[in-house]
Amino acid sequence: MVVKDENDKSVELFLKIGLDEKTAKNTVANNKVTNNLTAVIHEAGVIDGCDKTIGNLLYTVATKYPANALIHRPRLLEYVVSSKIKTPAQLEAALLFLGRVASEEFESKNFEEACGVGVEVSTEEIELSVSKVFEEKKETILEQRYRTNVGDLFAQLRKLHPWADPKIVKQKIDEKLYGLLGERTAADDEKPLKKKKEKPAKAEAQAKAAETTTPPPPEEELNPFAIFPQPDENYKVHTEIFFSDGPVLRVCNTREMLDKHLKATGRRVFTRFPPEPNGYLHIGHAKAMFVSFGLAKERDGCCYLRYDDTNPEAEKKEYIDHIEEIVEWMGWKPFKITYTSNYFQDLYDLAVELIQRGHAYVDHQTPEEVKASREKKENSPWRDRPVAESLKLFNDMKRGMIEEGKATLRMKQDMQSDNYNMYDLIAYRIKFTPHPHAGDKWCIYPSYDYAHCIVDSLENITHSLCTLEFETRRASYYWLLDALGLYHPYVWEYSRLNVTNTVMSKRKLNRLVTEKWVDGWDDPRLMTLAGLRRRGVTSSSINTFVRGIGITRSDNSMIQLERLEYHVREELNKTASRAMVVLHPLKVVISNLEDNMIMDLDAKKWPDAQTDDKSSLYKVPFSNVVYIERSDFRMKDSKDYYGLAPGKSVMLRYAFPIKCTEAIYGDDQETVVEIHAEYDPSKTTKPKGVLHWVAQPSPGVNPLKVEVRLFDKLFCSENPAELDDWLADLNPLSKEVIPEAFAVGCLCNAAVGDKFQFERLDSTSDKLVFNRTVTLRDSYTKGGNK
Repeated sequence: MVVKDENDKSVELFLKIGLDEKTAKNTVANNKVTNNLTAVIHEAGVIDGCDKTIGNLLYTVATKYPANALIHRPRLLEYVVSSKIKTPAQLEAALLFLGRVASEEFESKNFEEACGVGVEVSTEEIELSVSKVFEEKKETILEQRYRTNVGDLFAQLRKLHPWADPKIVKQKIDEKLYGLLGERTAADDEKPLKKKKEKPAKAEAQAKAAETTTPPPPEEELNPFAIFPQPDENYKVHTEIFFSDGPVLRVCNTREMLDKHLKATGRRVFTRFPPEPNGYLHIGHAKAMFVSFGLAKERDGCCYLRYDDTNPEAEKKEYIDHIEEIVEWMGWKPFKITYTSNYFQDLYDLAVELIQRGHAYVDHQTPEEVKASREKKENSPWRDRPVAESLKLFNDMKRGMIEEGKATLRMKQDMQSDNYNMYDLIAYRIKFTPHPHAGDKWCIYPSYDYAHCIVDSLENITHSLCTLEFETRRASYYWLLDALGLYHPYVWEYSRLNVTNTVMSKRKLNRLVTEKWVDGWDDPRLMTLAGLRRRGVTSSSINTFVRGIGITRSDNSMIQLERLEYHVREELNKTASRAMVVLHPLKVVISNLEDNMIMDLDAKKWPDAQTDDKSSLYKVPFSNVVYIERSDFRMKDSKDYYGLAPGKSVMLRYAFPIKCTEAIYGDDQETVVEIHAEYDPSKTTKPKGVLHWVAQPSPGVNPLKVEVRLFDKLFCSENPAELDDWLADLNPLSKEVIPEAFAVGCLCNAAVGDKFQFERLDSTSDKLVFNRTVTLRDSYTKGGNK
């Protein structure tokens, strides 16, 4: 097969320059990027291979090079191959420079200065600069410890050494922090009270503003929809983001056709979100919703929720109901809810017209024979049968007079095209299966390739938005609308959203659910939107995450799960009230407090709550029996340990200092089962460690018992989908159930869906079962880990 051989050659070529196998195969699936990267490799003279670092830079050139400066690409490649440009930061600066110059302009001196050519920053220089910055900030760092804003330190060092290797800079910052502060402690996770900043004098503020350049707005504040044209531009040839060596079919309506469309829409934007109801929606669909619903909302237009229900064997009413519910939960309101099956009669009538126009025929080849003929680019033996014969046979198909699998309707496209999706795609097939929405009226069903573009046109969609794997189907999309003389929507493909440590394929998700590897479609470990909702993730944090990724045609590859967790954490820090829960209780008996003495103390729902604001406080009992986390006690103390130990004092949050006087061992003489301590009612003791705790509400009565479920990544690998045995990669520690944790009494009134931030643990309530939404620790730094 010619196409396969060419693809194999391209993959082999891309592997030679150091791309990983997954990236190489993904690249081959995109004709434009394949053509661009192949051209770049030949221009760079590295067809026999090169260093992986150089190869990654060449890949960036192939996907992001500004079209207006194509004449300068060979010169840029010389800089890359010779390692004069050797970091992503340098290449980014080079692309920005070239994007601003006219086609004939190129000043080597200015270019090299703009992207740091020849600038070498040694590890020793970085270490010296890190030491200098730390010395300047030492007082603040010692005060804030691990709450220090590392991003600010990194930014300061970036100003000193813009062309330094960012990985080395980050490494040296981490090493310096550790050397100065030692191990991270429980106290380091305490969030400090916000101090009111004093306003500088007006003149001083103005002078400072004049010295400082305004930082670019965060990604979430940019308008991602500015890239899309207006509806009345749908007769023009639109410029693509990527340049290509070959022709690309673009929207091209006649003026008359466009005027008719604009009259029907009132010149407004019309989009659609068209999921197939064959499973639950996942986070990838959140991006699709954001793009289609978001564009309509941005332009004061309309967005359909359209069920792409052309495969009755895989679709269920359960999935239809779920999709409508989730779309609403995500904050989107459809203009109308429609079904492709609503248009079955229209689609059938247009199929008859397609046959009459000589653009379709009834075929009797088996699926295996169709596949073989397409691979050989050979016509079907029934391709040129008379129109009248195809019309009769198609009618017989509709009436149920032909067995399932014995005939299909195929579009007469271009079997010699370079595009596999133009090889006489199937338009209709026979299925004697009742439809979940249309019932048993039909026994022939249209294919996606046939129905999708026609329904887009019938619904007057202005912008048909989909992911990049559908790019090669654009030719078929416009071919069919041309063949039927229908209005052309504007088609735009954008990169898929793929998140690490999970799978997104409906087939794989269905297998996880049906084989009970997880607890249903809404298992909190899945990246289904139902699972994320059950876990306690908010729809607004998901939308903020998606907005930050943007709507681009570049392959973003895998988005780190930590990036999503960052946005979830940011929102919950503002919306989830605090409460104290002890997961693994260790009993502490306070010997100098009477058995029947119960004190009601004030605890804060929010870190910055004022003590005179009763609505921001909740009551916690304090008695002579309290429980702390087992991990917050050890027999041997050390300087960098802030927990409790024999002879050592700690502060019980919102309560009093206590000092351990004795540890009681169990029968095995190894496990501590109880601690005796004394409390300081005067609070004159000032220990460094602060612990959360839960007390007996009355003598001999245990605190409120709750079940807590701790969730972690479902898969061990970042990209389990690429593994042959992907199920073997399931994380055995992805779910931990703690059946009897102790909680403060106020949580007994928690309703389903309420969210709380446990002191040092984030969780969401479901009656008296609490699901951990996200941990407090944040490994993603905004602007640093994209």
